[in-house]
Amino acid sequence: MDSELKKRLEKDENGLLTYEYIANNINNPDFAQDIDDLVDNIINVDRTGQFVVSTARYLNAIDKEGFAQQIDRLIKAEITVDRERAYLGVLAASIWGDDYKERAESLVASDDNFRRIYKRLYPIGI
Repeated sequence: MDSELKKRLEKDENGLLTYEYIANNINNPDFAQDIDDLVDNIINVDRTGQFVVSTARYLNAIDKEGFAQQIDRLIKAEITVDRERAYLGVLAASIWGDDYKERAESLVASDDNFRRIYKRLYPIGI
C-alpha cells in the first residue's frame, strides 16, 4: 500500500473505504503485508463498529486460520466500541456459528472473546 493510499484511508470517515479496499484487494499479492495496517485503520476510523464487524466476518469467511490474529483484534475492538450491542449478535453467529447459544457454556470456558460478547449480550445468562 503506497503512502498516498494510506493517507486517503486514514481520512476514511466510517470504515467503508477501508472495508472496500480489503474486500477488493484480498487476492493482491501484497495484501498480506498490508493487512495489519488496514485492520489498525478500520479500528481507528469506525466509531460504530459496523465495518469492524463486517471485516471480521469477511476475513473469517475467507481464511479463519490465516487471519486469526487480525480477526481477534477486530473482535476485541468491537467489544469495546459496540456498547449498544448493535452488531455483537451478528458477529457471534458469524464467528462461532448460528448455534452459539447452545454451545455457550463450552465457548465461554474456551474463548475469552466469546465470553465477553456473551456476557454483554446476555448479562444474566452467565
